[in-house]
Amino acid sequence: MKTHNLFSVLSLLLLVSRANAYFGYALVRCQFASTHDVVYLEQLFFNKQLIGEFNSTVGKYISFDEKLEPIVKLLNNNDKIFEHTIKYRELCKSKIPLVYDVLSTPVEPSVHLRLVKSGDDEHQGTLVCSVYNFYPKQIKVTWLRDGKEVTSHVTFTEVLASGNWRYQVNSQLEVEPAAVEQISCKVEHITLKKPKLYYWEPHPASEKGKIAAGSIGLIVGLIVPITGLFFYKKKTNGWALAAVSSD
Repeated sequence: MKTHNLFSVLSLLLLVSRANAYFGYALVRCQFASTHDVVYLEQLFFNKQLIGEFNSTVGKYISFDEKLEPIVKLLNNNDKIFEHTIKYRELCKSKIPLVYDVLSTPVEPSVHLRLVKSGDDEHQGTLVCSVYNFYPKQIKVTWLRDGKEVTSHVTFTEVLASGNWRYQVNSQLEVEPAAVEQISCKVEHITLKKPKLYYWEPHPASEKGKIAAGSIGLIVGLIVPITGLFFYKKKTNGWALAAVSSD
């Protein structure tokens, strides 16, 4: 029992309770505070109930279930167990500079503007302004039509965590795809010296290029047969004149 910690206790509980299909798990985590304080925490759950934990601020194992109390007493009297917990608390503390370095570095948002056509009405669509991969969380996204802020037919999602210390948000604007107004998505963030505008182009540059290339191809396709027809008629007329002269 000298080498037991909360993980070995969990294994013992699962072994005993397997026939009854009980469920248990352990969580080990480092909790950081803005004061750079660190709490090392081991928690043991059994059937979704917290039954015991080690909290570095308390400095000992605590039982929340009387059945676990004998094991907790053994753990608290084992010097090697405390060496283990101190080691991992120091490991948590060593990661603080890295964590705060990441958190304290602002990241400029990436923005993607696209049109989603409505299946119900061919004349209606929704412009989606996706703003993502930014830090810190505070951001402002607005829509402009011909330079004026739009407030109607506009929706926003909550600012959501991306799972990598960064955030994302989406805003939508209902529009007429054929509208001639100049529509833009304005993004304001601490990383930007001034608000940044992202303009919606009904025909992106790549599509315009394809249209232009198609038009040129069509014109060339028409010129070639017309030119050929002209020379053919000219040549046949010359033969006709030569035949009349010989007669």
